[in-house]
Amino acid sequence: MNFSDSFFKRVEKKTNVNKDTILGLASKLQQGDMKDENNLREVIQELGKLTGRDISKEKEDKIISAVQNDNIPKDIDKMI
Repeated sequence: MNFSDSFFKRVEKKTNVNKDTILGLASKLQQGDMKDENNLREVIQELGKLTGRDISKEKEDKIISAVQNDNIPKDIDKMI
């Protein structure tokens, strides 16, 4: 997946998370198992800390379920 700089700028504007941090997290996900619950929880918690948002256990569970069941939007660019 190839994201444009405008995508990263929109994400940074909304979340205050810079491109390098996003790419670092993406690399971590690529190296790990996207279906591994512990790996996903670690990334979700890290994203929560980076964005200053509290992610409830319930929301975390929903995110993990969506990822594990391939129930995530294919066009992430439209979500931002």
